[in-house]
Amino acid sequence: MMPGGRNLDTIAATCIITLCLACLHVTSLKSQLFTRLGGLRYTTEPPISYKTLYFDQKIDHFGFLQDGTFKQRYLVADNHWQQPNGPILFYTGNEGDITWASCGKLQNSWAPCWFSQNIVTMESLCHLVKTRTDVKHLNYLTSEQALADFAVLIQNIKTIVPGAQNSPVIAVGGSYGGMLSAWFRMKYPNSVVGALAASAPIWQFPDMVPCGDFYKIVTQDFAKSGKNCDANIRRSWKAINNVSSSASGLQWLSEEFSLCTPLKNKNDAVSFKSWLQETWVNLAMVDYPYEANFLQPLPRWPIQVVCKSLGFDSTVSDEQLLHGVAQAAKVYYNYTGNAPCLNTSQTATSSLGALGWFFQACTEMVMPMCTDGVQDMFEPEEWSFQAFSDECYSVFGVRPRADWAGTVYGGKKIGSHSNIIFSNGGLDPWSAGGVTSNISQSLVSIMIPDGAHHLDLRYSNKLDPPSVRAARALELKYFQKWIRQAQKSTGTGFTTSKNRKNSP
Repeated sequence: MMPGGRNLDTIAATCIITLCLACLHVTSLKSQLFTRLGGLRYTTEPPISYKTLYFDQKIDHFGFLQDGTFKQRYLVADNHWQQPNGPILFYTGNEGDITWASCGKLQNSWAPCWFSQNIVTMESLCHLVKTRTDVKHLNYLTSEQALADFAVLIQNIKTIVPGAQNSPVIAVGGSYGGMLSAWFRMKYPNSVVGALAASAPIWQFPDMVPCGDFYKIVTQDFAKSGKNCDANIRRSWKAINNVSSSASGLQWLSEEFSLCTPLKNKNDAVSFKSWLQETWVNLAMVDYPYEANFLQPLPRWPIQVVCKSLGFDSTVSDEQLLHGVAQAAKVYYNYTGNAPCLNTSQTATSSLGALGWFFQACTEMVMPMCTDGVQDMFEPEEWSFQAFSDECYSVFGVRPRADWAGTVYGGKKIGSHSNIIFSNGGLDPWSAGGVTSNISQSLVSIMIPDGAHHLDLRYSNKLDPPSVRAARALELKYFQKWIRQAQKSTGTGFTTSKNRKNSP
Protein backbone atom coordinates (compact mmCIF):
# COMPACT_ATOMS: atom_id res chain seq x y z
CA MET A 1 0.00 0.00 0.00
CA MET A 2 1.46 3.34 -1.06
CA PRO A 3 1.08 6.35 1.24
CA GLY A 4 -2.12 8.08 0.27
CA GLY A 5 -2.84 5.29 -2.17
CA ARG A 6 -0.78 7.03 -4.87
CA ASN A 7 1.25 5.12 -7.44
CA LEU A 8 3.80 7.59 -8.79
CA ASP A 9 6.41 7.05 -11.45
CA THR A 10 9.65 6.34 -9.68
CA ILE A 11 13.15 7.66 -9.80
CA ALA A 12 15.49 4.74 -9.33
CA ALA A 13 17.62 4.54 -6.21
CA THR A 14 19.75 2.19 -4.25
CA CYS A 15 18.38 1.69 -0.74
CA ILE A 16 21.09 0.45 1.58
CA ILE A 17 19.93 -0.81 4.96
CA THR A 18 22.78 -1.22 7.41
CA LEU A 19 22.42 -2.97 10.74
CA CYS A 20 25.23 -2.15 13.14
CA LEU A 21 25.82 -2.69 16.80
CA ALA A 22 22.65 -2.38 18.82
CA CYS A 23 19.65 -0.19 19.43
CA LEU A 24 17.34 1.60 21.81
CA HIS A 25 14.35 -0.52 20.89
CA VAL A 26 14.77 -2.76 23.87
CA THR A 27 14.02 -0.67 26.91
CA SER A 28 15.39 2.05 29.10
CA LEU A 29 18.30 1.34 31.42
CA LYS A 30 17.93 2.25 35.06
CA SER A 31 19.31 0.28 37.97
CA GLN A 32 19.22 -3.00 36.06
CA LEU A 33 21.61 -3.43 33.18
CA PHE A 34 20.01 -6.26 31.31
CA THR A 35 16.56 -6.12 29.81
CA ARG A 36 14.70 -9.33 29.12
CA LEU A 37 14.40 -10.66 25.61
CA GLY A 38 12.57 -13.47 23.93
CA GLY A 39 9.14 -14.21 22.53
CA LEU A 40 7.50 -15.26 19.32
CA ARG A 41 8.46 -14.42 15.76
CA TYR A 42 5.15 -13.55 14.23
CA THR A 43 4.63 -11.51 11.12
CA THR A 44 2.08 -10.58 8.52
CA GLU A 45 4.49 -8.28 6.69
CA PRO A 46 5.13 -8.95 3.00
CA PRO A 47 8.19 -11.02 2.04
CA ILE A 48 11.32 -9.23 0.86
CA SER A 49 13.50 -10.41 -1.99
CA TYR A 50 17.24 -9.86 -1.69
CA LYS A 51 20.68 -11.30 -2.38
CA THR A 52 23.14 -12.08 0.43
CA LEU A 53 26.70 -10.81 0.01
CA TYR A 54 29.78 -10.33 2.21
CA PHE A 55 32.24 -7.49 2.60
CA ASP A 56 35.74 -7.66 4.11
CA GLN A 57 35.48 -4.94 6.75
CA LYS A 58 38.28 -3.73 9.00
CA ILE A 59 37.88 -4.64 12.65
CA ASP A 60 39.47 -1.36 13.76
CA HIS A 61 39.30 1.75 11.59
CA PHE A 62 41.20 4.01 14.00
CA GLY A 63 44.25 2.01 15.06
CA PHE A 64 47.04 0.47 13.04
CA LEU A 65 48.21 -2.44 15.22
CA GLN A 66 45.01 -4.40 14.61
CA ASP A 67 44.81 -4.84 10.84
CA GLY A 68 42.40 -7.75 10.80
CA THR A 69 39.09 -7.95 8.98
CA PHE A 70 35.80 -9.73 9.44
CA LYS A 71 33.03 -10.71 7.05
CA GLN A 72 30.18 -8.23 7.16
CA ARG A 73 27.06 -9.72 5.68
CA TYR A 74 24.81 -7.48 3.65
CA LEU A 75 21.61 -8.03 1.72
CA VAL A 76 21.00 -6.55 -1.71
CA ALA A 77 17.72 -6.02 -3.56
CA ASP A 78 18.63 -4.26 -6.78
CA ASN A 79 15.67 -4.93 -9.03
CA HIS A 80 15.02 -1.45 -10.36
CA TRP A 81 18.06 0.76 -9.85
CA GLN A 82 18.80 2.81 -12.95
CA GLN A 83 22.24 3.84 -14.08
CA PRO A 84 24.03 6.16 -13.94
CA ASN A 85 24.02 8.20 -10.72
CA GLY A 86 20.77 6.98 -9.20
CA PRO A 87 20.38 8.26 -5.64
CA ILE A 88 21.14 5.87 -2.79
CA LEU A 89 19.14 5.43 0.40
CA PHE A 90 21.47 4.08 3.08
CA TYR A 91 19.50 2.66 5.99
CA THR A 92 21.50 2.78 9.22
CA GLY A 93 19.66 0.04 11.06
CA ASN A 94 19.91 -1.64 14.41
CA GLU A 95 21.06 -4.77 16.22
CA GLY A 96 20.29 -8.41 15.70
CA ASP A 97 20.02 -10.73 12.76
CA ILE A 98 19.79 -8.70 9.58
CA THR A 99 17.17 -11.02 8.12
CA TRP A 100 14.87 -9.95 10.98
CA ALA A 101 15.19 -6.28 10.08
CA SER A 102 12.47 -5.13 7.75
CA CYS A 103 14.38 -4.07 4.68
CA GLY A 104 11.06 -3.58 2.97
CA LYS A 105 9.82 -0.85 5.27
CA LEU A 106 11.39 1.79 3.06
CA GLN A 107 9.92 0.09 0.04
CA ASN A 108 6.47 0.28 1.50
CA SER A 109 6.44 3.73 3.12
CA TRP A 110 7.46 6.82 1.12
CA ALA A 111 10.19 5.17 -0.95
CA PRO A 112 7.94 3.77 -3.70
CA CYS A 113 6.43 7.21 -4.22
CA TRP A 114 9.67 8.37 -5.74
CA PHE A 115 12.39 5.74 -5.51
CA SER A 116 12.69 2.27 -6.91
CA GLN A 117 13.76 -0.38 -4.45
CA ASN A 118 17.33 -1.61 -4.20
CA ILE A 119 18.29 -2.60 -0.68
CA VAL A 120 21.54 -3.58 0.98
CA THR A 121 21.66 -4.56 4.66
CA MET A 122 25.04 -4.74 6.38
CA GLU A 123 25.73 -6.73 9.54
CA SER A 124 28.29 -5.58 12.09
CA LEU A 125 30.94 -7.10 14.28
CA CYS A 126 28.38 -6.86 17.09
CA HIS A 127 26.39 -9.75 15.69
CA LEU A 128 29.49 -11.95 15.75
CA VAL A 129 30.14 -11.41 19.45
CA LYS A 130 28.12 -13.94 21.39
CA THR A 131 29.22 -13.69 25.03
CA ARG A 132 29.80 -10.87 27.46
CA THR A 133 33.15 -12.38 28.46
CA ASP A 134 34.54 -11.65 25.00
CA VAL A 135 35.44 -8.07 25.96
CA LYS A 136 38.41 -8.07 23.59
CA HIS A 137 35.99 -7.98 20.67
CA LEU A 138 33.27 -6.03 22.44
CA ASN A 139 35.80 -3.22 22.75
CA TYR A 140 35.33 -2.52 19.03
CA LEU A 141 31.59 -1.99 19.44
CA THR A 142 31.39 1.77 19.24
CA SER A 143 29.26 4.15 17.25
CA GLU A 144 32.44 5.63 15.79
CA GLN A 145 33.46 2.25 14.34
CA ALA A 146 29.92 1.80 12.98
CA LEU A 147 30.01 5.15 11.19
CA ALA A 148 33.37 4.26 9.68
CA ASP A 149 31.89 0.94 8.54
CA PHE A 150 29.20 2.90 6.73
CA ALA A 151 31.66 5.25 5.04
CA VAL A 152 33.92 2.42 3.89
CA LEU A 153 31.02 0.40 2.48
CA ILE A 154 29.63 3.41 0.60
CA GLN A 155 33.07 4.14 -0.84
CA ASN A 156 33.39 0.51 -1.89
CA ILE A 157 29.97 0.46 -3.55
CA LYS A 158 30.69 3.64 -5.47
CA THR A 159 33.95 2.09 -6.64
CA ILE A 160 32.74 -1.33 -7.74
CA VAL A 161 29.12 -0.75 -8.79
CA PRO A 162 28.87 0.59 -12.34
CA GLY A 163 26.96 3.86 -12.47
CA ALA A 164 27.15 4.58 -8.73
CA GLN A 165 30.26 6.78 -8.71
CA ASN A 166 28.32 10.05 -8.49
CA SER A 167 25.19 8.76 -6.80
CA PRO A 168 23.99 11.05 -3.98
CA VAL A 169 23.50 9.10 -0.76
CA ILE A 170 20.90 9.77 1.95
CA ALA A 171 21.16 8.09 5.34
CA VAL A 172 17.95 6.85 6.93
CA GLY A 173 17.59 5.23 10.33
CA GLY A 174 15.34 4.80 13.33
CA SER A 175 16.03 4.68 17.08
CA TYR A 176 19.75 3.92 17.63
CA GLY A 177 19.93 3.66 13.86
CA GLY A 178 18.44 7.14 13.70
CA MET A 179 21.18 8.42 15.98
CA LEU A 180 23.73 6.84 13.68
CA SER A 181 22.00 8.38 10.68
CA ALA A 182 22.25 11.89 12.16
CA TRP A 183 25.81 11.38 13.37
CA PHE A 184 26.82 9.93 10.00
CA ARG A 185 25.77 13.13 8.26
CA MET A 186 27.57 15.16 10.92
CA LYS A 187 30.84 13.21 10.78
CA TYR A 188 30.91 12.15 7.13
CA PRO A 189 29.17 14.88 5.08
CA ASN A 190 31.31 13.75 2.16
CA SER A 191 29.55 10.37 2.24
CA VAL A 192 25.90 11.39 2.62
CA VAL A 193 24.09 14.48 1.35
CA GLY A 194 21.44 14.29 4.06
CA ALA A 195 19.90 12.14 6.76
CA LEU A 196 16.55 11.17 8.24
CA ALA A 197 16.92 10.41 11.95
CA ALA A 198 13.63 8.87 13.09
CA SER A 199 12.97 8.51 16.83
CA ALA A 200 16.63 9.31 17.46
CA PRO A 201 17.33 10.29 21.10
CA ILE A 202 20.62 12.05 20.39
CA TRP A 203 20.12 14.18 23.53
CA GLN A 204 19.22 11.41 26.00
CA PHE A 205 22.56 11.93 27.71
CA PRO A 206 23.76 13.47 30.98
CA ASP A 207 22.79 17.13 31.49
CA MET A 208 21.00 17.40 28.14
CA VAL A 209 17.40 16.49 29.06
CA PRO A 210 15.70 15.81 32.42
CA CYS A 211 16.12 12.18 33.43
CA GLY A 212 12.39 11.79 34.19
CA ASP A 213 10.96 12.91 30.85
CA PHE A 214 11.08 9.45 29.27
CA TYR A 215 8.75 7.94 31.88
CA LYS A 216 6.48 10.97 31.85
CA ILE A 217 5.67 10.26 28.21
CA VAL A 218 5.01 6.59 28.94
CA THR A 219 2.59 7.68 31.64
CA GLN A 220 0.87 10.20 29.39
CA ASP A 221 0.25 7.48 26.81
CA PHE A 222 -1.61 5.38 29.36
CA ALA A 223 -3.42 8.38 30.84
CA LYS A 224 -4.92 9.35 27.48
CA SER A 225 -5.80 5.77 26.53
CA GLY A 226 -8.30 4.92 29.26
CA LYS A 227 -9.95 6.24 32.40
CA ASN A 228 -7.86 5.65 35.54
CA CYS A 229 -5.40 3.57 33.52
CA ASP A 230 -2.21 5.31 34.63
CA ALA A 231 -3.55 5.80 38.18
CA ASN A 232 -4.19 2.09 38.60
CA ILE A 233 -0.76 1.14 37.32
CA ARG A 234 0.68 3.59 39.84
CA ARG A 235 -1.41 1.91 42.59
CA SER A 236 -0.41 -1.58 41.45
CA TRP A 237 3.13 -1.40 42.84
CA LYS A 238 1.89 -1.07 46.42
CA ALA A 239 -0.66 -3.79 45.76
CA ILE A 240 2.12 -6.10 44.59
CA ASN A 241 4.13 -5.28 47.72
CA ASN A 242 1.15 -6.10 49.90
CA VAL A 243 0.23 -9.35 48.19
CA SER A 244 3.82 -10.59 47.83
CA SER A 245 4.50 -10.21 51.55
CA SER A 246 3.37 -13.79 52.16
CA ALA A 247 4.08 -17.15 50.57
CA SER A 248 0.43 -17.60 49.71
CA GLY A 249 0.39 -14.17 48.06
CA LEU A 250 3.41 -15.02 45.94
CA GLN A 251 1.67 -18.19 44.84
CA TRP A 252 -1.51 -16.27 44.03
CA LEU A 253 0.44 -13.73 41.93
CA SER A 254 2.21 -16.52 40.07
CA GLU A 255 -1.06 -18.21 39.23
CA GLU A 256 -2.95 -15.01 38.41
CA PHE A 257 -0.27 -13.93 35.93
CA SER A 258 0.23 -17.48 34.60
CA LEU A 259 3.96 -17.20 35.23
CA CYS A 260 6.21 -19.91 33.84
CA THR A 261 8.42 -19.68 36.93
CA PRO A 262 6.57 -19.11 40.22
CA LEU A 263 7.62 -16.26 42.49
CA LYS A 264 9.37 -17.61 45.58
CA ASN A 265 10.64 -14.65 47.61
CA LYS A 266 10.97 -10.88 47.94
CA ASN A 267 13.73 -10.66 45.33
CA ASP A 268 11.50 -12.44 42.83
CA ALA A 269 8.77 -9.88 43.53
CA VAL A 270 11.20 -7.02 42.85
CA SER A 271 12.19 -8.59 39.54
CA PHE A 272 8.52 -9.14 38.76
CA LYS A 273 7.82 -5.43 39.16
CA SER A 274 10.76 -4.57 36.89
CA TRP A 275 9.35 -6.95 34.30
CA LEU A 276 5.99 -5.20 34.45
CA GLN A 277 7.61 -1.78 34.20
CA GLU A 278 9.44 -2.84 31.04
CA THR A 279 6.15 -4.17 29.69
CA TRP A 280 4.45 -0.77 30.03
CA VAL A 281 7.47 0.96 28.46
CA ASN A 282 7.48 -1.42 25.51
CA LEU A 283 3.76 -0.89 24.97
CA ALA A 284 4.34 2.86 24.75
CA MET A 285 7.01 2.35 22.12
CA VAL A 286 4.83 0.09 19.96
CA ASP A 287 1.45 1.77 20.35
CA TYR A 288 0.77 1.52 16.64
CA PRO A 289 -2.59 2.18 14.94
CA TYR A 290 -2.75 -1.32 13.43
CA GLU A 291 -1.83 -4.87 14.38
CA ALA A 292 1.95 -5.17 14.55
CA ASN A 293 4.68 -7.44 15.86
CA PHE A 294 7.69 -5.22 16.40
CA LEU A 295 8.41 -6.50 19.92
CA GLN A 296 5.45 -8.84 20.35
CA PRO A 297 2.32 -9.59 18.31
CA LEU A 298 -0.15 -6.88 19.36
CA PRO A 299 -3.58 -5.48 18.44
CA ARG A 300 -4.06 -2.03 16.97
CA TRP A 301 -3.69 0.75 19.54
CA PRO A 302 -2.60 -1.85 22.13
CA ILE A 303 -2.54 0.56 25.09
CA GLN A 304 -6.25 1.26 24.58
CA VAL A 305 -6.85 -2.49 24.71
CA VAL A 306 -4.68 -2.83 27.82
CA CYS A 307 -6.49 0.01 29.56
CA LYS A 308 -9.85 -1.75 29.19
CA SER A 309 -8.68 -4.00 32.02
CA LEU A 310 -7.52 -1.10 34.20
CA GLY A 311 -10.52 1.20 34.53
CA PHE A 312 -11.20 0.52 38.22
CA ASP A 313 -12.07 3.17 40.75
CA SER A 314 -10.04 3.48 43.95
CA THR A 315 -12.24 1.17 46.02
CA VAL A 316 -11.19 -2.16 44.53
CA SER A 317 -9.11 -4.61 46.53
CA ASP A 318 -5.48 -5.36 45.81
CA GLU A 319 -6.47 -8.70 44.31
CA GLN A 320 -9.08 -7.14 42.02
CA LEU A 321 -6.61 -4.52 40.87
CA LEU A 322 -3.90 -7.07 40.17
CA HIS A 323 -6.35 -9.29 38.32
CA GLY A 324 -6.84 -6.37 35.94
CA VAL A 325 -3.07 -5.85 35.67
CA ALA A 326 -2.66 -9.52 34.81
CA GLN A 327 -5.25 -9.29 32.06
CA ALA A 328 -3.52 -6.17 30.76
CA ALA A 329 -0.11 -7.86 30.72
CA LYS A 330 -1.53 -10.80 28.80
CA VAL A 331 -2.56 -8.44 26.00
CA TYR A 332 1.15 -7.83 25.47
CA TYR A 333 2.43 -11.34 26.06
CA ASN A 334 -0.39 -13.50 24.75
CA TYR A 335 -2.40 -11.61 22.16
CA THR A 336 -2.20 -14.65 19.85
CA GLY A 337 -3.41 -16.96 22.63
CA ASN A 338 -0.51 -19.32 21.98
CA ALA A 339 1.58 -18.64 25.09
CA PRO A 340 1.12 -21.41 27.70
CA CYS A 341 2.62 -19.15 30.38
CA LEU A 342 4.32 -15.78 30.80
CA ASN A 343 8.10 -15.78 31.10
CA THR A 344 9.37 -12.96 33.31
CA SER A 345 12.83 -13.24 31.73
CA GLN A 346 11.42 -12.10 28.38
CA THR A 347 9.81 -8.88 27.20
CA ALA A 348 10.53 -8.72 23.48
CA THR A 349 11.23 -10.74 20.36
CA SER A 350 14.34 -12.91 20.58
CA SER A 351 15.43 -11.55 17.18
CA LEU A 352 16.69 -8.43 18.94
CA GLY A 353 20.34 -8.77 19.83
CA ALA A 354 20.98 -6.96 23.10
CA LEU A 355 24.57 -7.76 24.04
CA GLY A 356 26.13 -5.05 21.90
CA TRP A 357 23.79 -2.39 23.23
CA PHE A 358 24.45 -3.39 26.82
CA PHE A 359 28.16 -2.93 26.25
CA GLN A 360 27.67 0.41 24.52
CA ALA A 361 25.43 1.62 27.33
CA CYS A 362 28.29 0.77 29.67
CA THR A 363 30.83 2.70 27.64
CA GLU A 364 29.70 5.65 25.49
CA MET A 365 25.87 5.54 25.53
CA VAL A 366 25.11 6.63 29.10
CA MET A 367 21.41 7.56 29.20
CA PRO A 368 20.16 8.72 32.61
CA MET A 369 16.55 7.84 33.44
CA CYS A 370 14.64 8.30 36.66
CA THR A 371 11.13 8.17 38.10
CA ASP A 372 9.38 10.03 40.92
CA GLY A 373 6.01 8.26 41.20
CA VAL A 374 4.19 11.61 40.92
CA GLN A 375 4.68 12.86 37.39
CA ASP A 376 4.91 9.28 36.23
CA MET A 377 3.14 6.02 37.16
CA PHE A 378 6.19 4.16 38.44
CA GLU A 379 7.89 3.65 41.77
CA PRO A 380 10.36 6.43 42.60
CA GLU A 381 13.92 5.66 41.58
CA GLU A 382 16.75 8.16 41.31
CA TRP A 383 19.47 7.99 38.69
CA SER A 384 22.88 7.13 40.12
CA PHE A 385 25.81 7.23 37.74
CA GLN A 386 28.04 5.58 40.33
CA ALA A 387 25.67 2.65 40.82
CA PHE A 388 25.36 2.26 37.06
CA SER A 389 29.12 2.42 36.62
CA ASP A 390 29.64 -0.19 39.33
CA GLU A 391 27.18 -2.53 37.65
CA CYS A 392 28.89 -2.10 34.30
CA TYR A 393 32.23 -2.88 35.88
CA SER A 394 30.88 -6.00 37.54
CA VAL A 395 29.52 -7.29 34.23
CA PHE A 396 32.07 -6.17 31.63
CA GLY A 397 35.04 -4.84 33.58
CA VAL A 398 34.59 -1.38 32.03
CA ARG A 399 33.55 2.04 33.32
CA PRO A 400 31.24 4.30 31.26
CA ARG A 401 32.28 7.72 30.01
CA ALA A 402 29.33 9.85 31.03
CA ASP A 403 30.08 12.82 28.77
CA TRP A 404 31.59 11.11 25.76
CA ALA A 405 28.55 11.29 23.47
CA GLY A 406 28.34 15.03 24.03
CA THR A 407 32.05 15.43 23.42
CA VAL A 408 32.31 13.43 20.23
CA TYR A 409 28.97 14.42 18.66
CA GLY A 410 28.47 17.94 20.00
CA GLY A 411 25.52 17.47 22.34
CA LYS A 412 23.07 20.29 21.70
CA LYS A 413 25.61 22.38 19.81
CA ILE A 414 24.90 20.98 16.37
CA GLY A 415 23.77 24.14 14.56
CA SER A 416 26.76 24.10 12.21
CA HIS A 417 25.53 20.91 10.54
CA SER A 418 22.98 20.66 7.74
CA ASN A 419 20.45 18.49 5.92
CA ILE A 420 19.14 16.38 8.80
CA ILE A 421 15.48 15.59 9.49
CA PHE A 422 14.62 14.59 13.07
CA SER A 423 11.23 12.88 13.13
CA ASN A 424 9.58 11.96 16.43
CA GLY A 425 6.27 10.46 17.50
CA GLY A 426 4.19 12.12 20.18
CA LEU A 427 3.51 8.70 21.74
CA ASP A 428 7.13 7.59 21.74
CA PRO A 429 8.96 7.95 25.07
CA TRP A 430 12.25 8.21 23.21
CA SER A 431 11.12 11.57 21.85
CA ALA A 432 12.09 12.90 25.30
CA GLY A 433 15.72 12.78 24.15
CA GLY A 434 15.03 13.73 20.55
CA VAL A 435 15.19 16.95 18.57
CA THR A 436 11.60 18.18 18.60
CA SER A 437 11.94 21.71 17.21
CA ASN A 438 13.73 23.20 14.24
CA ILE A 439 17.35 24.20 14.81
CA SER A 440 17.90 25.80 11.43
CA GLN A 441 16.41 25.72 7.94
CA SER A 442 18.23 22.48 7.20
CA LEU A 443 18.16 20.88 10.67
CA VAL A 444 14.43 20.33 10.91
CA SER A 445 12.02 18.57 13.25
CA ILE A 446 8.95 16.68 12.07
CA MET A 447 6.53 15.75 14.85
CA ILE A 448 3.98 12.96 14.41
CA PRO A 449 1.41 13.44 17.21
CA ASP A 450 -0.18 10.00 16.69
CA GLY A 451 3.13 8.21 16.18
CA ALA A 452 4.89 5.66 18.35
CA HIS A 453 8.49 4.52 17.81
CA HIS A 454 9.62 5.47 14.25
CA LEU A 455 6.14 4.94 12.80
CA ASP A 456 7.21 6.82 9.67
CA LEU A 457 9.73 4.09 8.82
CA ARG A 458 7.24 1.26 9.14
CA TYR A 459 5.24 -0.25 6.30
CA SER A 460 2.53 2.05 5.06
CA ASN A 461 -0.89 0.89 6.19
CA LYS A 462 -4.46 1.88 5.40
CA LEU A 463 -4.88 2.61 9.12
CA ASP A 464 -1.98 5.06 9.23
CA PRO A 465 -3.07 8.37 10.80
CA PRO A 466 -2.91 11.48 8.58
CA SER A 467 -0.01 12.81 10.64
CA VAL A 468 2.37 10.04 9.55
CA ARG A 469 1.26 10.29 5.93
CA ALA A 470 2.01 14.00 6.03
CA ALA A 471 5.39 13.34 7.69
CA ARG A 472 6.42 10.91 4.96
CA ALA A 473 5.37 13.35 2.25
CA LEU A 474 7.45 16.12 3.84
CA GLU A 475 10.44 13.82 4.31
CA LEU A 476 10.19 12.94 0.63
CA LYS A 477 10.28 16.61 -0.36
CA TYR A 478 13.48 17.13 1.62
CA PHE A 479 15.02 14.07 -0.03
CA GLN A 480 14.16 15.42 -3.45
CA LYS A 481 15.68 18.78 -2.57
CA TRP A 482 18.93 17.28 -1.29
CA ILE A 483 19.29 15.05 -4.33
CA ARG A 484 18.72 17.91 -6.76
CA GLN A 485 21.29 20.00 -4.91
CA ALA A 486 23.84 17.19 -5.03
CA GLN A 487 23.24 16.48 -8.69
CA LYS A 488 23.53 20.15 -9.52
CA SER A 489 26.83 20.46 -7.66
CA THR A 490 28.34 17.48 -9.51
CA GLY A 491 26.71 18.18 -12.84
CA THR A 492 25.12 14.74 -12.85
CA GLY A 493 21.59 13.45 -12.74
CA PHE A 494 18.91 11.66 -14.67
CA THR A 495 17.95 12.62 -18.16
CA THR A 496 14.68 10.75 -18.42
CA SER A 497 11.42 12.60 -18.91
CA LYS A 498 10.07 10.57 -16.01
CA ASN A 499 12.58 12.20 -13.68
CA ARG A 500 11.79 15.71 -14.87
CA LYS A 501 8.06 15.16 -14.58
CA ASN A 502 8.11 14.00 -10.99
CA SER A 503 10.55 16.49 -9.52
CA PRO A 504 8.81 19.12 -7.36
